[in-house]
Amino acid sequence: MTAVALGLPRVRPAGAPSTLGRPDTDALVDRYGRVAHDLRVSVTEKCSLRCTYCMPAEGLPAIPRDDLLTPAEIGRLVGIGYRLGIRDVRFTGGEPLMRPDLAEIVRRSRAAAPGVRISMTTNAIGLDKRVGELVDAGLDRVNVSLDSIDRRHFAELTRRDRLPQVLAGIQAALDAGLSPVKLNAVLMPETLAGAADLLAWAVEHGCRLRFIEQMPLDADQNWDRAQLVSAERLLDVLGERFDLTPVGREDPSAPAEEWAVDGGPATVGIIASVTRSFCGDCDRTRLTAEGTVRSCLFGNEEVDLRALLRSGGDTGSPGATHLPDDGASDAQIAAAWQAAMWAKPFAHGLDRGAPDTGTIGGPAGDPEAFARTERSMGAIGG
Repeated sequence: MTAVALGLPRVRPAGAPSTLGRPDTDALVDRYGRVAHDLRVSVTEKCSLRCTYCMPAEGLPAIPRDDLLTPAEIGRLVGIGYRLGIRDVRFTGGEPLMRPDLAEIVRRSRAAAPGVRISMTTNAIGLDKRVGELVDAGLDRVNVSLDSIDRRHFAELTRRDRLPQVLAGIQAALDAGLSPVKLNAVLMPETLAGAADLLAWAVEHGCRLRFIEQMPLDADQNWDRAQLVSAERLLDVLGERFDLTPVGREDPSAPAEEWAVDGGPATVGIIASVTRSFCGDCDRTRLTAEGTVRSCLFGNEEVDLRALLRSGGDTGSPGATHLPDDGASDAQIAAAWQAAMWAKPFAHGLDRGAPDTGTIGGPAGDPEAFARTERSMGAIGG
């Protein structure tokens, strides 16, 4: 295993990006006028599966335990984000259920940000055993990664024969009232033939299925644009079995376009992140498991907030709301986060198609816009 699989992003000292021209606002705004309201928090690089489009067979290099954010640190950052306008928090990985202290993470985040919606992206393995404590801690909803309901095919895709455990976890989430339970399926040539069966299963069980165009975020670096299964191709395949009526997006920042299935009320969503880019409406900010801010999924620069959390700072800063004995104030951490978001690129780590460049077209028509990131999705957090 080489370090390439985990990725070596360019980590800036906290607060290093320029804020020249930034308006006087607490919001996590970027220079294109987008405001972040959705926070993704990776809590681990570990996973109980080895999906071919995400992780190498041997898994990712382990992050040293001391480098991971603690529940208290995550709760504090969620609270700061809440005061900066964050309204949705989703815990990701790797697989969040690999953290034995996940319920404490959720509980501290709920206490720090009582008005946010808290969800989790999971493969659902073991969820049936932990869903009660997570709901009690404040979890509102889950997104479950599920690419096939065929057991043999599932085992091939994930390198693990664990579909029954996944289905048990989904049922437990439904029984616990974590509604709507959303299913995420990565769209690949290998999964296209079973897409209609997966949709039929989702409709039958009251889950909301969303297909996602595969992006070059696999640790094995096997992604090939020529093999991309597009949203249009998927609609053609699903249309052979279902009557699909377009209903658009729930809101402009939602990544999934929705179609009513056989007249509704069931719907299916497609996140066409490659062929129908929605970067111009992006409202996300990300925290890696090591405590760095990543403003763009396809960017490679990260701003280190863990350093501020753990090392001494000028706690006399105006507007400080939290003054730990050995770290920076909330105001300093907020300023570093705001600076990271002000530097956010327009699209996929590049500014092609940005309003202030005078270029024509955007990332969907530019193959370079999907140049590989230095981290895989498992290391970044979904």
